[in-house]
Amino acid sequence: MTLSTLDLIIVACYLLGLLLLAYQVSREKSGHAKGTNDYFLAGNSLPWWAIGASLIAANISAEQIIGMSGSGYAIGLAIASYEWMAAISLIIVGKYFLPVFLKRQIYTMPQFLQQRFDNRVRTTLALFWLAVYVLVNLTAVLWLGALAVNAVTGLALFESMLLLALLSLTYSLYGGLKAVAFTDIIQVVLLVAGGLFLSYVTLQQIGAGAGVLAGLDQLMLQAPDKFDMILSPDHPHYASLPGLSVLLGGLWVMNLSYWGFNQYIIQRALAAKDLAEAQKGIVFAAFLKILMPLIVVLPGIAAVLILPDLAKPDQAYPALMNLMPSGIKGLIFAALVAAILSSLASMTNSVATIFTMDIYRQLKPAASQQHYVLVARLTGVGALLLALVTAKPLLGDFDQAFQYIQEFTGFFTPGIVALFLLGMFWPRTTANAALAAAIGSALLSLLAKQFWPELPFMDRVGLVFLSCLLLAVLVTLAEQKPVPATAVQLSDIRFDTKPAFNLAAVAVSLVVASFYYAWW
Repeated sequence: MTLSTLDLIIVACYLLGLLLLAYQVSREKSGHAKGTNDYFLAGNSLPWWAIGASLIAANISAEQIIGMSGSGYAIGLAIASYEWMAAISLIIVGKYFLPVFLKRQIYTMPQFLQQRFDNRVRTTLALFWLAVYVLVNLTAVLWLGALAVNAVTGLALFESMLLLALLSLTYSLYGGLKAVAFTDIIQVVLLVAGGLFLSYVTLQQIGAGAGVLAGLDQLMLQAPDKFDMILSPDHPHYASLPGLSVLLGGLWVMNLSYWGFNQYIIQRALAAKDLAEAQKGIVFAAFLKILMPLIVVLPGIAAVLILPDLAKPDQAYPALMNLMPSGIKGLIFAALVAAILSSLASMTNSVATIFTMDIYRQLKPAASQQHYVLVARLTGVGALLLALVTAKPLLGDFDQAFQYIQEFTGFFTPGIVALFLLGMFWPRTTANAALAAAIGSALLSLLAKQFWPELPFMDRVGLVFLSCLLLAVLVTLAEQKPVPATAVQLSDIRFDTKPAFNLAAVAVSLVVASFYYAWW
């Protein structure tokens, strides 16, 4: 055990405050029982600040903090492209995707696919997302979170995973999305404060007490190769971040899929009071996303100088935490636990939402609202139990789990983005074309992986995306069907945004461009 009594008190106060807030926001008025809209979409009551905070809290978890710090240690600042390009992707989602989804009044992404195409597409994608959320996302958060808890407290890995799972269930199982979203406000404040403080302390140490800027100068001077945003072909990690393809290729596909069509992310925006509130929340999240590399990447780069002999890159963040003084370590550890619990709760709620609304409800369409909520709670418990027993076998042998997650999801995201974009913006797209894109994505990715192994996965994502677009267009044209009645009608959807949103979009783009200009 390396946490002092003061550290434990800080962590305990955080957990107690979290549970009290979750209970407070989850309480229903006397005589009112939670229905599906309450449990899955917070009664469409989320304000912009809760949406923005919850988007980031759901996104930044163990695989981000531990995984991206590890990639910062191994690769450098180039891994921040995932964060900074995501900020611009969020703006695109807010302007062009949210108006369509909110107009359709959907609970889940598979539900939209049924409205637009047919039940085959809905069920196929629902089963895919359930598998990915449980066997990739939940396992990654549990495993990497347990690594951090083990490194700081000495608690065994399985017991650490079990503790994290139980803590997330204590506040999310009863309250649903509303409890998750409003407690995320605490999570984000703690995450940002703890992460920034860790970066501050590490830079102070590198600067030998001369200040943060002096520490940053020393870091850039002694590890200049870690500050290349665009990697050259001879870089040892070029396959992970292939040069200009980061700006022009598959990363756009990955980001649009994650921020636009990913249930456990977009569900917060679907729960907004209205479109304007959802778009304000998206903008808030975009600005927070710009800040994230200071929290999740910079400490990993600093660890190159402070802890140059780590056995695995993913040990960077936990090892840095152990260097912190008593009290500060408790604050940073609480921030890490906050990020882990938030993502676990978000993913569990979204697994429950998809299974209940897209699978179970089709089998029992006449059940009561309270019955569906019960099924959702049981599903959440089952999902976490399955993730607990599969986490170590799936992830135990990887040095950089973040890169593993990206490559695995890259097999499927090209087809998902292709079928959603065509489904929303090309009325003629047929259900068979959507299925062809979804199935073709996996097959083409596997073939490319097998017969073109030297192709960087990000380039593969971009090429498979273009192939899926072409495949879906060819299938649609070959069927020669009239425009389906389910086609999205864009004439009554307003894509124009308020001046404040447009100004924020320009600001986000300029800030991101300046970073690439500075560290080209």
